[in-house]
Amino acid sequence: MNKELLVESARQIKGNAYVPYSHFPVGAALLLKDGEVINGVNVENVSLGATNCAERTAIFTAVAKGYKKGDFQAVAVSGDTEDFLPPCSICRQVLAEFCSPDMLVYLTNRNKEIKELTLKELLPYAFTDLDM
Repeated sequence: MNKELLVESARQIKGNAYVPYSHFPVGAALLLKDGEVINGVNVENVSLGATNCAERTAIFTAVAKGYKKGDFQAVAVSGDTEDFLPPCSICRQVLAEFCSPDMLVYLTNRNKEIKELTLKELLPYAFTDLDM
């Protein structure tokens, strides 16, 4: 799958976001190495800390479907922003847990432009080991 199709999947799914408080829909499309695409949207809650972002929704859905660390090839994130919309810091760390540092990340904006970078570029100082 090319990046344009993955980004379009993220754009389309954001219409399913549950955002009664922020009115800020976000869609994510996660490409697995077997070619499957798993979508996610942000789901808000009146207790804002209970809100789940689109990127985590996609990752957690993939894990629930049996995918494992290393099965992820790329992710696209779409919102209605002027600038490119990156994942929040929590989502970046969840991506680092399951994805390789060289995984492609596609960020979009309302002008349908695409910025391509790697997860390592997005999160250069990720927590990767828990030394105790």
